[in-house]
Amino acid sequence: MIIAALIGIFVASSGFYAEILWFNQLGYQDVFWTERIARGVIFVVAFLLMAGLVWLSLFLAFRHRPQVMQNQMNESVIRYQRTLNSMRRLFMIGLPALMGLFAGTAAQGSWENVLLFINQQPFGMTDPEFGMDFGFFVFTLPFLGFVNGFLISAVLVAGIAGILTHYLFGGIRIEASGKFVVEKAARWHIAVTGALFLLLQGVNWWLDRYATLQNQSGTWAGALYTDVNAVIPAQAILAVAAVLVAAVFIVTAVTGRWRFSIIGSAMLLITAIIGGGLYPFLVQEYQVQPSERTLETPYIERNMELTRYAYGLHEIQQENYDADASATPGALAEDAANTENIRLLDPNLVSAAFGQFQQFRQYYSFPDTLSFDRYEIDGERRDTVIAARELNVPTDASWVNRHLIYTHGYGLVAANANTVTPEGRPSFTLQGIPTRGELASDEDYEPRIYFGQNSPEYSIVGAPEGADPLELDRPAAADSEAETVYTFEGDGGPAVGGLFNRLVYAIQFQSPEILLSGDMNEESQILYDREPRERVQEVAPFLDVDQNVYPAIVDGRVKWIVEGYTTSNDFPYSDQQQLEQATTDALTQGAPTLAGQVNYIRNSVKATVDAYDGSVELYAWDTEDPILRAWQQVFPDALQPYEEMSAELMDHVRYPEDMFRVQRELLGRYHVTDPGTFYENNDAWSVPADPTADDEGAMAQPPYYMTLQMPDQEEPAFSLTGTFIPQIAEGAQQRNVLYGFLAAAGDAGTGEDGVKAEDYGQLRLLELPRDTAVPGPGQTQANFDSNSQISQELNLLRQGASEVINGNMITLPAGDGILYVQPVYVQSTGTAAAYPALRKVLVAYGEEVGFADTLDEALDQVFGGDSGAAVADGAGVTGDAVDSELDVPEGEEPAEDPAPTEEEAPAEEEATTEDEADAEETEGPVAPSGPAQERLNDALDRAGTALQDSEEALAEGDFAAYGEAQEQLQQAIDDALQAEADLEE
Repeated sequence: MIIAALIGIFVASSGFYAEILWFNQLGYQDVFWTERIARGVIFVVAFLLMAGLVWLSLFLAFRHRPQVMQNQMNESVIRYQRTLNSMRRLFMIGLPALMGLFAGTAAQGSWENVLLFINQQPFGMTDPEFGMDFGFFVFTLPFLGFVNGFLISAVLVAGIAGILTHYLFGGIRIEASGKFVVEKAARWHIAVTGALFLLLQGVNWWLDRYATLQNQSGTWAGALYTDVNAVIPAQAILAVAAVLVAAVFIVTAVTGRWRFSIIGSAMLLITAIIGGGLYPFLVQEYQVQPSERTLETPYIERNMELTRYAYGLHEIQQENYDADASATPGALAEDAANTENIRLLDPNLVSAAFGQFQQFRQYYSFPDTLSFDRYEIDGERRDTVIAARELNVPTDASWVNRHLIYTHGYGLVAANANTVTPEGRPSFTLQGIPTRGELASDEDYEPRIYFGQNSPEYSIVGAPEGADPLELDRPAAADSEAETVYTFEGDGGPAVGGLFNRLVYAIQFQSPEILLSGDMNEESQILYDREPRERVQEVAPFLDVDQNVYPAIVDGRVKWIVEGYTTSNDFPYSDQQQLEQATTDALTQGAPTLAGQVNYIRNSVKATVDAYDGSVELYAWDTEDPILRAWQQVFPDALQPYEEMSAELMDHVRYPEDMFRVQRELLGRYHVTDPGTFYENNDAWSVPADPTADDEGAMAQPPYYMTLQMPDQEEPAFSLTGTFIPQIAEGAQQRNVLYGFLAAAGDAGTGEDGVKAEDYGQLRLLELPRDTAVPGPGQTQANFDSNSQISQELNLLRQGASEVINGNMITLPAGDGILYVQPVYVQSTGTAAAYPALRKVLVAYGEEVGFADTLDEALDQVFGGDSGAAVADGAGVTGDAVDSELDVPEGEEPAEDPAPTEEEAPAEEEATTEDEADAEETEGPVAPSGPAQERLNDALDRAGTALQDSEEALAEGDFAAYGEAQEQLQQAIDDALQAEADLEE
């Protein structure tokens, strides 16, 4: 039995010991012990308080039990009394201990409230009703509510336990004569319990006065007219009344007369019903409702002001933008910064292309959605789509392969966001194995990725110097069949060289191979909990963590950058948000989202996770946030000042996506600055549905990163952007026109270590006229889809088992109006090696649309042949494609090529034969010139053949043949378009 008990204790405590090893290895043992000690202390205090009160109540009730004859007691009560007497000691100890265990377990979950109360920091701003610092509502009020609620529970549980004991031992009884008897001891017990409960309830009513400022049940958050003029005074009266009735209970305990206590309790109950319910109802119904706009205006202003402050919207720059809806030649001449950086490579679509050209081995993979960042190349900063080449080990692999051989991914892959190759593929700036490209650094660069978003559950790495490497590292070269091996040289996980630690982790992961494997040695380490987001959450339990993490090359290392938020749901007069709903859109649905209700949020922490050794660095970013300052008091060694960040890390810090999603959700209503308009809610906005989604119930359009220069900016900045359309009224038809454009400046670096750019985080909102004719994203997509010429060409692109995919709909202010750009991809559906290739670019400005092989050509179509735009080389599909009818400048007629008559057909066929004979002597595809229908059929056949040749060449890795097949495909499409146009004449 002793051995079994020891084994059970060891198994139960092994997880705790493994946690200690993990935190010690990372250097965050202070976080681990501070949280555990806080939880332990709160548990012990709550346990002792609950158990002590219950024990005291039972002890006093039993000690003062009356000596009552059994014939004066109920028979069932007598049976219970005998049972309790036989196990009295167990009952007197076991019940308090059980109640204490429940209470301590529940109470220790409030460790954050306790530590924040002890270490609270002032906001330096006071609420408009009580004049209390906001810190009182965020730090003090939740703690007082927790303590008072716990005490009420303890008094009730202890009181009920004591009163039941009095009943079971005759202190409270109904005698045979029908007389109800309450002995003196029982009377005191009931009276004291009642008095304590009423005192605590009075405290609760008093605290509820302040809690009305956190109220979310009204039309607007916070204390409104009825709350201020009816509820708050009533709660003050109830608090005083509760104290008076509590005093009456003590008098009853002395005199033994229950009449006044009963009357006092009844009066208190009636007062609570009238003051807490009926009176506020009457004030709301007969005073507020008839004059609601006038009476509620001061409280609406409070709600507007403090909601904007709580969500970081108080310093937003709002500007009226009278967008021009008519395209004029040269309109984009002064918007070079915007047009040069238009993102054509959609990071949500091109993962397959990265996989086809940069995966190299089946044990590598790329995430479905790639990341977006910016890098400096040859002195010029470029927007970049970037992804980590992570490990992808089959789940059916052997234990040795999964945990000892395949341990890490290798390198980052990056491509220009605004250009593609002539074949429509990503234009890579960082690629290959070993890594090379324009982003490749001359300094030592560690490309190995042991910690990432797709790492194995655990890996065992490390070996003594001189030992044979065991880990598979990478292909010797991208085109080589040979593989290299490697041994991890960092400090990335707890040591498992010793037998004891191996046994602990064998239990932790339920894997006996860890204990029995002969491939481990004295230098072995175990790497686990390797997902960057979860890793930061573990070492910073006081943070909510953004669902999007992204890799960057920082000081010769691959670093995952993670956003951390401090939040509260106790800020006065601030509107509450459900984080799951606010942060879910067409891109993030199904992803790990932020959770819970909040009415205050700050992006207070920037964190990094080293992809090689898993080290975590936390930087205190928002130094003005009182919640963060409080946590810095709690964990003084956990966070570094942001001044410790290197200049290169600063260059890759960006504005966080989930913060932006929450803010834009609020701005749908809180862009309004006039309380009257806000009251009427006649200018509410919504985030448009993603126009590229196929289903009608599509989620909201995601925000997009891009380098952008807003009308009031002196320099372009890497920004996060989103759009607004009118909110649909119930029963009304959706009016999908643009009402607002929001951009958050995301450039944090200044080129110097630890110096934050002043403009970082600045929100800029362009408000379009409410009678605007500028189409919204959905209406623009509808304009694209309904254009007959665009539809014809897209239908041709769908021929030959091909799929047309609409890329992200980019919106940006340009040319004194709003410009929309959408890349169009084509992907084969007939092979597993297919990937989306950029084939066309759609452009819209007002009602004008353009559709061409390149962005430059599409812009010229819209702006009458002279957009004036500066477009990056390779911004779209380049090559020798023949212009379609859509390429003709506005106002000019396309050249006609009428179908031949019957008399002309033979001569044309002869000419075709001669042309074919001449063409045999030249390179390139032959373009037939026979009857239009025959030419169309022939062109479609050639397009299908070219697609098949492309797929075969791609599967074989023959990129020269692939390029030739793509040229033949483009020629066939152009011939088909011309033939179809001739048929319509």
